[in-house]
Formats: sequence, C-alpha cells, structure tokens
Amino acid sequence: METEATTTGAARGGRGARERILRAAGELFYARGIHATGVAALMEAAHVSPRTFYVHFPTKNALVEEYLRRFEKETPVLAETELERTDLTPVQRLLAIFAPIDGGPAAVIRGCPFHNAVVDSAGELPEIAHLAQRHKKAFRDRLVATAAEAGAADPEALGRQLAVLYEGANALAASCDDPEAFTDARRAAETLLDLALNATAPR
Repeated sequence: METEATTTGAARGGRGARERILRAAGELFYARGIHATGVAALMEAAHVSPRTFYVHFPTKNALVEEYLRRFEKETPVLAETELERTDLTPVQRLLAIFAPIDGGPAAVIRGCPFHNAVVDSAGELPEIAHLAQRHKKAFRDRLVATAAEAGAADPEALGRQLAVLYEGANALAASCDDPEAFTDARRAAETLLDLALNATAPR
C-alpha cells in the first residue's frame, strides 16, 4: 500500500529529480536572475528535498554551470540559429540576427543568459565567465565566417563590428525592456554591410 510519505518521497526524489532541478533553474535563473534565486526557491520549484538537490548539485555554482551548458546545447539563442539558415543569403543571415524579440505584449526582455550570468556573478565565478567567453567567441567567429561568405573585404572586422552591434542591442533592449534597440542596430548593420561590400546587397 502506498502511503502519503512514500508518495511525497517519490515526488521529491526519483529518477527525474535532476531534470526537474535543471528545468527549475532554466526558468528561475532566466526570469529572476541567478543571484536573486536561492536554493530554497529552486528546491520548491523542482519539488526536491535538500538531500536530493545536493546529491545532484553539490553547490549552487555547479547548477549554474550546468544550466548554461544545457542552455547552449538545447536552447540556442534565436539570433544564433539565424546564422545557420539555408534559405537565406549570407547578407540576409547577418541582418536576421537583429530581428526584434517578439514575446508578446506582456513579455519582459531578459537578454542573453550568458551575459546575465556574468553580470550576476560579479567576477566571483571564473568558470561561469569562461563559459560565457567561449560562447561569445563562437558567436563572433560565426559572424566572421558568414561575413566572409557574403564577400566582405575584411570579414574579421565586419564580423567583430556586427557582434558589438548585436551585443549592444541585446543589452540595451533588456535594460530598457524595449525591442526597438534591435531595429536601430539593424539599420546600423545595413550601413556597415553596404560599406564592407561596396554595394547594396539584395535583402
């Protein structure tokens, strides 16, 4: 016979506990911020006991690292997926990264989870900074490669400039909760592309 105690134990532990913790981290860290989200809130959202939580993640920092790795692997930033599209020209792909975030009228723009994690950790979590730096460098390198595909005379310079535009728009949109930052950034990107290609590419 299954008692209330065994039912509660199954809900708070079990084989799915690690996944529930990661899912809770994905939701709470991104919505509230890493620093503002305590372990107690994570355990409550994941329906796990302290013992179960620490069996899977000995520290909160370990969970933050896994959260970012999971995000990078399974939930790529939309702008980054635009660079992989095969139905767009290289120039169109470079401009597509500046599409405004559309989460509905009630949505709050949170920006890049890697950027947020670095700011939240305030330099105290070097592994988090390393993960973010690696991610940002990979994105910048992809921009450089796409700029080369587009025929830019100096794809390295163009890719780096577009990365600065994108990251700035992302941060400003999140700070002001205003997607228009992406519209402004796209106009600037169009100017950069026209100069880099010495002609207005078809868009």
